[in-house]
Amino acid sequence: MKRENVLPALEDLPNIDKDLFALPTASALQAFRPSAHAPRILLLYGSVRERSYSRLLSEEAARLLQAMGAETRTFDPSGLPLPDDAPDGHTKVQELRQLAQWAEGMVWTSPERHGAMTGIMKSQIDWIPLAEGAVRPTQGKTLAVMQVSGGSQSFNAVSQLRVLGRWMRMLTIPNQSSVAKAFLEFDEAGRMKPSAYYDRVVDVMEELVKFTLLTRDVAPYLVDRYSERKESAEALSKRVNQRSL
Repeated sequence: MKRENVLPALEDLPNIDKDLFALPTASALQAFRPSAHAPRILLLYGSVRERSYSRLLSEEAARLLQAMGAETRTFDPSGLPLPDDAPDGHTKVQELRQLAQWAEGMVWTSPERHGAMTGIMKSQIDWIPLAEGAVRPTQGKTLAVMQVSGGSQSFNAVSQLRVLGRWMRMLTIPNQSSVAKAFLEFDEAGRMKPSAYYDRVVDVMEELVKFTLLTRDVAPYLVDRYSERKESAEALSKRVNQRSL
């Protein structure tokens, strides 16, 4: 006899706080009013060379995003200090953090250097806090990752960027771009030449815009967690009890 899949009653889950347990429903996702403004996308790149191929690829991505109806801003990492080597009030640090809060999605593009993303790329992520007061600058926001290589195609940098995206609690889209021998893929004016690599960049940006439109208004619901609701309730109870002493 086939056994039906039945959700266990809360009585069978003694470790659960019944007041904080929530059953995910499709109707909850439909309760949010869609935003009317253009998707806001922040682009970060990982090189400050005069002819930086990660910057050129990022600029090409920005043009595509704008053509797809998004509003884009790009952070210039030149002048950003090493993490912990300057106060949080540093001008470039504040600029980066304000852009991170403004964005609804991001594009991270890094060169692969010695088999990894560049320190310049990592420093930008390290300067963005997981939490700033009651605000989580990156949680629930969409992310697309890309890389450029001087040699054959590799996926080391994009794989590391995906790990960082998960750590920053972002929704990293499935598609990605890795441009091999990047010095051959851009013309003298810095524009990307027609190729399968270019078509993949179009795919990635299209997917990013779609995922951003799909998730930006429901992100607070998607990242609402039982453990954090429990922690918040316990902290509130502690504060109330302290006031009563």
